[in-house]
Amino acid sequence: MTDRELGAAGITDPALCAAYRHCRALNARHGRTYFLATRLLPVERRPAVHALYGFARWADDIVDRPDAGAGADVRVRALARLQDELEEGLRRDGSGEPVVRALADTARRYGIEHAHFRDFMSAMRSDLVVTSYATYADLRVYMHGSAAVIGLQMLPVLGTVVPREEAAPYAAALGVAFQLSNFLRDVGEDLDRGRVYLPADLLAAHGVDRELLVHSRATGRPDRRITAALREFEALTRGVYGTAVTGIELLDPVARPCIRTAAVLYGGILDAVARDGYAVLRRRSVVPRRRRAVVAADGLARVAAARLRSRTGPGHRPPVRARPVLETALPSTTAAARPVEETVRSAEGAV
Repeated sequence: MTDRELGAAGITDPALCAAYRHCRALNARHGRTYFLATRLLPVERRPAVHALYGFARWADDIVDRPDAGAGADVRVRALARLQDELEEGLRRDGSGEPVVRALADTARRYGIEHAHFRDFMSAMRSDLVVTSYATYADLRVYMHGSAAVIGLQMLPVLGTVVPREEAAPYAAALGVAFQLSNFLRDVGEDLDRGRVYLPADLLAAHGVDRELLVHSRATGRPDRRITAALREFEALTRGVYGTAVTGIELLDPVARPCIRTAAVLYGGILDAVARDGYAVLRRRSVVPRRRRAVVAADGLARVAAARLRSRTGPGHRPPVRARPVLETALPSTTAAARPVEETVRSAEGAV
């Protein structure tokens, strides 16, 4: 965490500053896409986002720790300790554990509901015992805790131009869309951990089961049935984006460029998977660095415009109301970014 970010947020206690810096390091190391988007937020709001992400990253690392072969009981105990730290930290508004200390401070500053953190922890515990989902409805129950609540935690930090409860469904949907993108990209890696997040009934409709996925992963051979199932899951995910992105206009104008950029970058994962021929069982699809730079540059332009409007007072055009669209797909990342220049410098370094 930079001194500028901490100072702008009014965070001065040395131990608390260290805790936020630790969370920022986790974000920078593990979440390149989200870290890049976070740099587009007003400086005083960034520490809170790093605290929220740092806690989620820490819990997720416990579930997927490299030494998981030592036994699930090790992870169960680690999650139980984290749960205890969380409850104590939220109760005392502090903790000896840096990640929990920063999270508790953020929850207090922004009035984030504690139930969102408990729901998240419940989903993490589920990952230790549940290895597949029969239907998309079953998967959505899991994703409420693993993804939707992340959007709900973020909402108080981002701010809204409407009552928070009006924007909440869209924030939750965007969290789900991000996770669905990761599920599609990480099919092979999740399979190595013994998990299949793609709904079994969707796979079965194309003649795919776990055994076929394992065989394709082991042999590196593509299968048209798997490709068809992955393509349907991609379409499902784009539909969720279509719902979610209409809610961006309900956010504080200065926060919109951050979330719009994150949506375009995460949506770009779908484009990358399709471009690679849905070869997710053989390799990890990535959004090209140049594409990330173009999107970030567009985000910077939007940030500048939003800040200019905020300085000119309330006379700017009022926000568009979100529409409850259920089937609109996310536009391609090229169209959504709308870069004003063909050649741009590396925005990853500029932001």
